[in-house]
Amino acid sequence: MTVRLAGLELAHPVLNASGTLDALAAHAVLGDATLGCAAHVTKTITPEPRAGNPPPRIAEVRGGLVNSIGLPGPGVEAFRRTVLPATAAVVDVPLIVSVGGFGVDDYARVVEELDAEPAVAALELNLSCPNVESGCASIGFDPRETEAVVAACRARTGKALLVKLAPTTSALADVARAAEAAGAAALTIGNTVPGTVVARGRGGSGLGGGGGGLSGPAIRPVALRAVLEVRVAVSIDLVGLGGVETREDARDLLEAGAVAVGVGTAIFRDPRTPARVRDGLAAALA
Repeated sequence: MTVRLAGLELAHPVLNASGTLDALAAHAVLGDATLGCAAHVTKTITPEPRAGNPPPRIAEVRGGLVNSIGLPGPGVEAFRRTVLPATAAVVDVPLIVSVGGFGVDDYARVVEELDAEPAVAALELNLSCPNVESGCASIGFDPRETEAVVAACRARTGKALLVKLAPTTSALADVARAAEAAGAAALTIGNTVPGTVVARGRGGSGLGGGGGGLSGPAIRPVALRAVLEVRVAVSIDLVGLGGVETREDARDLLEAGAVAVGVGTAIFRDPRTPARVRDGLAAALA
């Protein structure tokens, strides 16, 4: 069950997807900060505090949910001062911090500030969030912009860099190769798929932010295609995520070429999903 991801030794291949598991809340409510994950990935941290999108932010749909959260967060300074120490105190697995921004300087600043933090095992550059107006996904759709961000971050930290890419770009293989060339140690494939819901009776979007991202079982085939495509394009490690609910879902992504899988939307319905998937994989391998 042990795997090596971006130089990190993990007890098994099941992680959480960024933004789907609040370790502090899980510890307070369930007495288990990581819910059985072999590494903990934080919500995306941006340079400055962000309020995120106005409500409504989440809509359940057939086959999953659409979210328009909009990357709310305390900003990197408050994260270092309060959230990171508190999280590190309750998390007993490698801590991977997700980093977001709207240009090269944003990513480089956050990475540089977190480089000195011994509690941070690795950094995941979020180049794929579809529910903010600019940055993130737009960067990850362009190989040149991707390479510029990864190279700037690589120059400012000695920590392993994972790069989270959108599964929907037509240039996915080129973007993946650009990230690898610039110094990424692993790629996370992928993220939510752009979508929204209609405000019935009123028209327009039913989400406060307008657009959003679809996640859950509905995007599982999209994730599999993306992992298969990237696996033949690069030689670095891949994390596959998209609709993982069972051990079979995880095995499909692993057999497609990922070395680890992320559980996201399923955690909202059943917080024990990562542990159940982990145990299911162990039983299947035995």
